[in-house]
Amino acid sequence: MPLPRARRADPRFLTRTEVERLADAAGEYGDVVRLLAYTGLRFGEMAGLRVRRVDFLRKRLTVAESATEVGGTVEYGAPKTHQQRTVPIPSILVEPLSRRCQGKGPDDLALTSPGGAVLRSGNFRRRFFDPAAMAAGLENLSPHDLRHTAASLLVASGANVKAVQRMLGHASAAMTLDVYSGLFDDDLGALADRMDAAHQASVTRRHGT
Repeated sequence: MPLPRARRADPRFLTRTEVERLADAAGEYGDVVRLLAYTGLRFGEMAGLRVRRVDFLRKRLTVAESATEVGGTVEYGAPKTHQQRTVPIPSILVEPLSRRCQGKGPDDLALTSPGGAVLRSGNFRRRFFDPAAMAAGLENLSPHDLRHTAASLLVASGANVKAVQRMLGHASAAMTLDVYSGLFDDDLGALADRMDAAHQASVTRRHGT
């Protein structure tokens, strides 16, 4: 008899106001909070981002590598789906990222610990993220929730499922829908409202002529 399928926990989404509150509480690592929340990068993709992968002129970054901690050692490899992707950089992140990259070589990590080492998820959470979440009144939050938040903000901005898939680096649009179907259900509701408005406008024009 097949085992029942494990139920995925419901994604948690922050509002832009909550993201900014969390970023402000994170102090010098507020730019990391914003990067995760506004680009949808996985933590390992952010930690493995090299300076040469950031194109400030085009406001794009290329996700080509991920840092993964295995048995206490950080290893670098391809992203989860083994495919590179290009992600737009919001204007609010251009200056902080530029400061992070200043004076570094092209193969250096763009975002590092205070000592210049690779950011490790456990250390980052303990030293910066969890205290910031508590200070911002967002207890039980995880860095991965910022990836969910990015999806929510994308859909709210009018992105379709294919755009969200490309931005997040999902293997397929079906996977994106599997995780975020509720967001697109809301989008369908808004679409229905727009269709009703268009129909009403058409009726008004016919009766007015």
